[in-house]
Amino acid sequence: MKKYSALLCMVFLTVYGLSALAADKMPARNSASNTSPPKEEKSVTHGSVTVEGQRIDYTATAGTLILKNGKGQPTGSMFYVAYTRRGVKNKSQRPVTFFYNGGPGSSTVWLHMGAFGPRRVVTADHTQTPAAPYGLVNNDYSLLDVSDEVFIDAMGTGYSRIIGKDQGGAGVPKDFYGVDADVKSFAQFISRYLSENGRWNSPKYLFGESYGTPRSAALVNYLERHDDMDMNGVILLSSILDFRTASFNAGNDLPFELFLPSYAAVAWYHHALPNAPAELQPFLRRVERFSMTGYAQALDQGNVLSQNEFTNVADKLHEYTGLSTAYIEKADLRVTASEFEHQLLSNRDLTTGRLDARFTGPSMDPLSEVAHYDPQAAAISSAYVSAFNNYAHNTLKFGRNRHYIPETYHKWDWTHKNPTTGQAWPGSLNVAVDLSQAMKYDPDLQVLVNSGYFDLATPFYATVYTMNHLQIPRNLQNHIHMEYYNSGHMVYVHVPALKQLHDNVARFIKNTDNLQY
Repeated sequence: MKKYSALLCMVFLTVYGLSALAADKMPARNSASNTSPPKEEKSVTHGSVTVEGQRIDYTATAGTLILKNGKGQPTGSMFYVAYTRRGVKNKSQRPVTFFYNGGPGSSTVWLHMGAFGPRRVVTADHTQTPAAPYGLVNNDYSLLDVSDEVFIDAMGTGYSRIIGKDQGGAGVPKDFYGVDADVKSFAQFISRYLSENGRWNSPKYLFGESYGTPRSAALVNYLERHDDMDMNGVILLSSILDFRTASFNAGNDLPFELFLPSYAAVAWYHHALPNAPAELQPFLRRVERFSMTGYAQALDQGNVLSQNEFTNVADKLHEYTGLSTAYIEKADLRVTASEFEHQLLSNRDLTTGRLDARFTGPSMDPLSEVAHYDPQAAAISSAYVSAFNNYAHNTLKFGRNRHYIPETYHKWDWTHKNPTTGQAWPGSLNVAVDLSQAMKYDPDLQVLVNSGYFDLATPFYATVYTMNHLQIPRNLQNHIHMEYYNSGHMVYVHVPALKQLHDNVARFIKNTDNLQY
């Protein structure tokens, strides 16, 4: 499956302990004495973008920074593309935002080419995008109007590469391929970038999407504690901090309750409800209440739930999801996301998308019980990857003789040390505690949370649940700002939602950068 593994590749890995091989092969072993370690590279170009009517001239830097271990030995070469506004005399008066996607194992091509880079790839809104040539246009909704931008590719993705011993370095996968190792590598990159470019006194932001959101939660806490670096804000897009909320494993009823509002939104979008309401938001509020009351109470009773209550809940689920009562009863009132994606439009032999359920595609196996692919990923991934390769080679003047890896799959160490106890918890990953600690350590920290209604990978109500359960004082709860969009996981694929996303993020930065306008 393409495009971000983002989602529930990461949940499946967590729940079932699956692992996969890295897409990048290690080079043949040579003598370290005969091979010098890679050097940092940089390609600098200039351009301009018009953002909502405002022309912005910028400098684009595509390059690499070398990461090192405690002994000063190089471990990895991390690729980035930075856009900085030209003509800014005082860099401390200009915010800088660090962007990254998820996976784990995804490059940042998606945020770069779809959301906030100065050029945006044109894709179909909710259907298959035809094959090349693809359109690349001025991005009216780049964030360069309010912040400089640094797009970072996680190790092993994009042009980022581990530096092995055979290359004169000391890098090994365990230096990068794990929750805590990944955080340390991003922290080192950010510190190096700030030092190399004189940006330590600039307002600073983290922007993570999908697995980039648990990275951000742990990273902001690490930067505060380890590097004495406070952030002005953390921006989460399609968030998952507590993996219990999306783990459909035996004995965990929480995801069934939290996915239900998303099922309802998707069924409403596809006109699959028996009595569809005219407006989505009031309908979702009713479904949310039922999820946390009648539905949760029924699931909590398990096998002692009465037949009458069982039937009433099944009827209500039919009303809210469009699935047949017989199917819901056969599923014991518990329908997983993959089952829903396959079943909702099964009478038309269509499967809905996971990352964005507005998308549909022919069912790979109409007789299956679950979805076998994500139609949204199939519909747009080629456009993003092709457009970036062309843009990087011809505009940024970088990487023509290299292979850009949009996504890679590799074994991931999900062990995460609890920042409170210092102990590693063997269960599902939960970095909500990291974000809670970061907000208490820096009581001025603000968090913007963005969610799409039609996202079946990181459902919006699971995010609401997580944010409502952060272990923070009540007076800090208003430091969490929630925004919702009529789109999916990649909110920006739907251009009206991209404009909303830009405006919300731009307003958030202006409200938190401590600058006088």
